[in-house]
Amino acid sequence: MSVTRTADRLAWFNALSPDRAVQELTACCAVDEWARRVAAGRPYPDPAALRAAADAALADLDWPAVLRALAAHPRIGERARGGSREAVWSRREQSAAATGDEEVRAALVAGNLAYEERFGHVFLIRATGRSAEEVLAALRARLGNDEETERAVVRAELGEIVALRVTGLVTP
Repeated sequence: MSVTRTADRLAWFNALSPDRAVQELTACCAVDEWARRVAAGRPYPDPAALRAAADAALADLDWPAVLRALAAHPRIGERARGGSREAVWSRREQSAAATGDEEVRAALVAGNLAYEERFGHVFLIRATGRSAEEVLAALRARLGNDEETERAVVRAELGEIVALRVTGLVTP
């Protein structure tokens, strides 16, 4: 990755119309108020400043807004459909956690259902860089969390996903 190309991508993002910037950011986190706040902070001098603004805006979201963000994520092991930037990112993020092991795949399906029954929303984890077995182990461990602990874990995982996506938005 060249600095010039990153600078070009950041300049592109900074120059977008407010509506287009919100549209691009919504692919990173499907919460309009988050995207509007981050877009309003432009121009950003560098990707780190953009990420810091994204992190701060994410930290300020209330739980109903976090749930809206979660609703845009497919279950672990399910392929996001469509050609949107968010769907493409989701498929790429989950590709490392894909498995040909039928037993692991079945355990992920069962675990997803148990998690959704327990917590009322999709199981969210940064799958990038994790194997299917690691995702399954985390899923099983998190089923033992109380509501407050799990909300903190969900926020942290969402933050990691959003950080990866925001970085991907402005780096080639």
